[in-house]
Amino acid sequence: MSPTTAHPVDREALPTQSPLIGWLAVVSVMLGIFAIVTTEILPIGLLTSIGSSFTVSDGVAGLMMTMPGLLAAVSAPLVTVATARIDRRLMLCVFMLLLGLANFVAAAAPDYWLLLASRVMVGITIGGFWSIGAGLAERLVPPASVGKATAVIFSAVPLGSVLGVPAGTLLGDLAGWRTAFAVMGALTVGVLILLLLVLPPLPPVQATRLSDLRGTFRSSNTRFALLLTFLIVLAHFGTYTYVTPFLEQVTHAGDGLITTFLLLYGAAGLLGNFLGGARVAQHPRTVFGLAAGLIAAATLLLPTVGRYEAGAVALLIVWGVGYGAVPVASQTWFSKAAPSAPEAASVLFTASFQATISIGALLGGMVLDRTSPSAVMVLGGCTAVFMALAVGTHFARRLTWPGSADAPE
Repeated sequence: MSPTTAHPVDREALPTQSPLIGWLAVVSVMLGIFAIVTTEILPIGLLTSIGSSFTVSDGVAGLMMTMPGLLAAVSAPLVTVATARIDRRLMLCVFMLLLGLANFVAAAAPDYWLLLASRVMVGITIGGFWSIGAGLAERLVPPASVGKATAVIFSAVPLGSVLGVPAGTLLGDLAGWRTAFAVMGALTVGVLILLLLVLPPLPPVQATRLSDLRGTFRSSNTRFALLLTFLIVLAHFGTYTYVTPFLEQVTHAGDGLITTFLLLYGAAGLLGNFLGGARVAQHPRTVFGLAAGLIAAATLLLPTVGRYEAGAVALLIVWGVGYGAVPVASQTWFSKAAPSAPEAASVLFTASFQATISIGALLGGMVLDRTSPSAVMVLGGCTAVFMALAVGTHFARRLTWPGSADAPE
């Protein structure tokens, strides 16, 4: 099922194209999001090597995760409103060009603060590209294929973990972290070329205004979606950002083994994405609650079970399945909360998700520098428990939306 709720589009105003070109356009948007996701979370696997290169602590190095999330949260509403009347194809290409420049600047950065400046560029790209690209499926393929096309676009999120981060970590181990960013820059340029070749002109169908965002925010369902997203993303990124220090210091895993662990985590995330995506449209609470429970179990058990390599990898797989369902569940919850304003809902989803990535990475880094990686995991697990309890409360109050099948009898 589609992770977003479809909304009426004046299809006569959209470009006519062959089905093959339409699906190529869908793939190009997916690859754009893949490049964005990989660039955003690439520092997770390279955190200690980058910190050592610039002689900064792991907590300070975690600012590389804080900066993009913060800027994405600000840019999502501002950029979407400011460019509401500009062709969406042009905007996607501009954002991809900006991402390529950010990667090349990171690869050549002579000091840590210039590296952080490149992450500002990444944040602007995330906020703009995600807000526009996440809802484009219905403008690229026939109505009967919108669900599948949206699932393809969202598959970029776990693919970034499955392929992007482990490959970047391996490349960083073999040739240095700068090479990993340079290769990402080259990949981004390739995606830009593909977008230019296959993406049709996409004139705005309906401009999103600040008043639309304010109106959507007034809904109690939307505010509850914000609360759930804040808690689960805080739990995840407050811990996962520092999973490499944990595996080094607690599990005592070597570089090659850490790369393998991250690869298995990412594969589990891909599985969680498709399992969650297949059920979330009818059962949003069930999927979201189970995801939170799996993340809570994994992070709370890691400080003890994760001391052993077999225990660590098993819990990372559980964690991956849980988090793989989170983006699609959160986006669906926002869509169901505001079915009449899908683009505004998408903007709020992007802004809240990215802001919480920033907060989670920042708080996790502060805890890490003052305590230990195990303490970071425990605090994140407790936060995930609170999120699961919030979903349970929503379920118990018999609240639901049209099209949802998980209301209690």
